[in-house]
Amino acid sequence: MLKASEIRQQFIDFFVEKHGHTFVPSSPVVPADDPTLLFTNAGMNQFKDVFLGAGSRPYSRAVNSQKCIRAGGKHNDLDDVGRDTYHHTFFEMLGNWSFGDYFKKEAIGWAWELLTKVWQLDKNRLHVTVFEGDVGQKLARDDEAAEYWRTQTDIDPTHIHLGNKKDNFWEMGDTGPCGPCTEIHYDRTPDQSGGKLVNAGRPEVIEIWNLVFIQFNSYYPDPQGVEQLKKWDQTPDKSKLPFKSRDEIVAKYRKLSPLPAKHVDTGMGFERITAVLQGKDSNYDTDVFAPLMDAIGEIANRRYGGKLDDLSDLAFRVIADHLRMLSFSVADGGQFGNKGRGSVMRSVLRRAVRYGWQVFNLREPFLFKLVNALVDHMGHAFKELKFRSTEMIEQIRSEESEFLTTIERGIQLFEKATVRAKNSAKGRVPVISGEDAFELYTTYGFPIDLTRQMGQERGLAVDEALYQLLIDEHTVKSRGDKEKVVISAISGTLPRTDDAPKFEGLKATAKVLGWVKDNIVMTAGTLAVESAAGLILDRTNFYAEQGGQVGDQGTIATATGRFEVDDTKKLGDGILHIGRVVEGHLEPGQPATLEISGVRADTMRNHTTTHLLNWALRKVLGDHIEQKGSLVDPEKTRFDFAHPEPLTPKQIADVERLVNEKIYGDLSVKAVVMPLADAKRVHGVRAVFGEKYPDPVRVLLIGAEKPEDVTAEHSVEFCGGTHLRHTGEAGFFKIVTQEAVGKGVRRVIGVTGREAVATVQRLSSVVEQLTGKFRCQPDDLPGRIEGLEAEIKKLQQQLKKGTSGDLVSVTDKLLASALELNGAKIVVGEIPSAPNEQILTQLDRLRQKVSNVVVVFGWNDEGKVGLLAGATKDMVAKGAHAGNLIKQIAPLIGGKGGGKPDMAQAGGKDAAKLGEALEQAKKLAGEQLAGK
Repeated sequence: MLKASEIRQQFIDFFVEKHGHTFVPSSPVVPADDPTLLFTNAGMNQFKDVFLGAGSRPYSRAVNSQKCIRAGGKHNDLDDVGRDTYHHTFFEMLGNWSFGDYFKKEAIGWAWELLTKVWQLDKNRLHVTVFEGDVGQKLARDDEAAEYWRTQTDIDPTHIHLGNKKDNFWEMGDTGPCGPCTEIHYDRTPDQSGGKLVNAGRPEVIEIWNLVFIQFNSYYPDPQGVEQLKKWDQTPDKSKLPFKSRDEIVAKYRKLSPLPAKHVDTGMGFERITAVLQGKDSNYDTDVFAPLMDAIGEIANRRYGGKLDDLSDLAFRVIADHLRMLSFSVADGGQFGNKGRGSVMRSVLRRAVRYGWQVFNLREPFLFKLVNALVDHMGHAFKELKFRSTEMIEQIRSEESEFLTTIERGIQLFEKATVRAKNSAKGRVPVISGEDAFELYTTYGFPIDLTRQMGQERGLAVDEALYQLLIDEHTVKSRGDKEKVVISAISGTLPRTDDAPKFEGLKATAKVLGWVKDNIVMTAGTLAVESAAGLILDRTNFYAEQGGQVGDQGTIATATGRFEVDDTKKLGDGILHIGRVVEGHLEPGQPATLEISGVRADTMRNHTTTHLLNWALRKVLGDHIEQKGSLVDPEKTRFDFAHPEPLTPKQIADVERLVNEKIYGDLSVKAVVMPLADAKRVHGVRAVFGEKYPDPVRVLLIGAEKPEDVTAEHSVEFCGGTHLRHTGEAGFFKIVTQEAVGKGVRRVIGVTGREAVATVQRLSSVVEQLTGKFRCQPDDLPGRIEGLEAEIKKLQQQLKKGTSGDLVSVTDKLLASALELNGAKIVVGEIPSAPNEQILTQLDRLRQKVSNVVVVFGWNDEGKVGLLAGATKDMVAKGAHAGNLIKQIAPLIGGKGGGKPDMAQAGGKDAAKLGEALEQAKKLAGEQLAGK
């Protein structure tokens, strides 16, 4: 039986040795140069620019095993993991590609050769699908592929099936490259009767290989089509739109034209083909997962049984899968966090930890203990696992520990939410309320997908619509009003731009080739005044955003108009000057004069100093410092790096001193272009992990004339950015802030030149003001401020005692005058503004004093209105519900709020309506107790 490692290598060798492909290493699962992706989710991601016609490679045939993650975003297999045997959040995709070289005939023939001759799969168990066409979308049936299956292979003709657009037509987006695909399926049924199960989503017949034929360009010659698609996607109520479906818009407006160069993009699930070749019904039964299952078993003191309906076995599968996803994410530069891919990583980890807690009774961090088993198993194929194993262990352990502080209370709330859902089901499927799901997330860190998963195990649904509404209200959203040019999947071929002049000066000349507008490349017509677009030139001195340095701004002028550049972006081999026509108009073919804004000099000061900062941090903190990200613009340098703790004042001072010493030394800054292999051997060279570098690569030396002169006292990095000629041009460097941006990642922000001088002047002015007020010397300021803080703290404690006395007096008066109804007291009234904990103390005091009381307090804190309601257990049992009461009266004060039956709070802005709200509260409390 072939081992998994042998299967991977045989696939690569088949295409390299027999069919002339170039092996291309897997790109990171955390994309460094594609902001549209949370994670790399397919083998084609790293070749996206080639398919878009915006880039090229020195080879026309490629093969690899690509690390992929499908969790979050458009492609999301998270909810299926563990519930079946063949879906994963992390998986390998074996793939071969042709860039304008071979096409359907060879791709189909070679796929059949590998499967049936090299791997000797039973031909009678193989089925294929080809695109059946779509009349409404004006897409023809792929008879060509079907014919090649009949003539280039000896497949049973009855095993060639037609598939619909959903399964057998690939599109990158609304515009751009697209084409039909043919899928290969394997029949696992005992009697080989699985033909009817092809594309049915059943484990008995699974897809193992997809061959995509990229042969068309999808475009919309009438801009109205793109506008209608945008309107469809952005309109919640589509009943009022002129079209019945999105497909109807596409059918009316879209055109397909043959691509000048046709491509092949194939993908085979490594875990799936391994299961097939090893004769296993489950991917988890193969040697891809066996070492992980053994390691989990040792920690959990269990054995994996492979049953789909066993919760323990499901936990094994989830933990093994999620461990792989998390480890590779961290290894490739991912960081746990609250947004984007960081939140997906956090969610995946918490799902795994929850299974360990509830199913295996693991009360301490355990996932991090499994990392070494994964490294031992897969580190030979993916060296980054060995290189970053320490960071993987530390990040995962830290994240586990944090969740374990809230998981028990979160599970207790989930149990209560489950009871409430079942009690209110009334014969329907029980639904966990949106409020409970919201509290599970915001208070206890249970992501919605974790709540959904736990609910499914109990036969419960979740009110995700209300949950999302509450999340939206909870999140502050900020949107700019200015129209922005957004470039995604473009339609048309983007010409190559020569950007070598970016290193030569702020002025240059070029020729207008066209522009990108609404994601369509235009090379004819005119670009009118006020039109926003991405301008295309044959050459440019504008720097396109890359490597942390922002894109240049400036102007591009022709004989008929002037274009103002707000940003510059790189797309493949092309450069897009993003902006708008501010005078006249522009035409293709016109000569143009380019002038970059003077702030480029400030950007260069900050970029060169960023290299010095990186060097100085390693000098002061140690060689473990590794760049995690940077942003260099005219105002500042922002540098993120791996370090477990804040910098001390002395460390900051030492870093500043070292950087400024290099600036004062007026050292030379030299760029050398050399072969990548040679560049990697330069002493102390630094590169950003996960970043793709060209070959040859540009190496920036500070203080050394040539690479062989570099010592530990020099800064040397791979960099394609613009820089000063001498360090002295930076003037002066000052660190202004430091902060944490993730587990084990610090951020330092520094300034140079004029901004550094202005910063020091501002600080000096503040010190002068303070010494004047305190009438002391600058060195005495810390002691004076500490004394003042102690005095303020003492006064605050005295004030709290006074406020507390006032509250007791007022609340006792409210209790004495309370409305009595059927033996219950309803205490409602306005109280003085006070710290929240003191008001809560008064609520608890009244509930302890009287066993049958409903309380509603309101107060006015300088125009901000507060409401607090509470009820004793006896009153809740009789129908009182503080949360419902607050929810009804909060709108009266211009606010919103809610809570549990025994306590709820709200805030608002309309102090004039506080009296009305309290009167309504009194009425509603009475109605609740009366059972109305």
